[in-house]
Amino acid sequence: MIATALLALGLVLIVEGLVYALAPSLIETLLAALQSLSEDQRRMMGLMAMVLGLVILWMAKTLGA
Repeated sequence: MIATALLALGLVLIVEGLVYALAPSLIETLLAALQSLSEDQRRMMGLMAMVLGLVILWMAKTLGA
């Protein structure tokens, strides 16, 4: 269980790092777009991302990861 959590955390950090390394100006554009959304919209996006992450993890575990 701990190994899986560390693997997931490592993968998230790799993806986050790639965005900052390859397209730093895109981060500013993304932050400006997020500011234009209401707090409820941002909260819903966060919840949807969590659900999508859970579905992906469930699929990976089902497939034997």
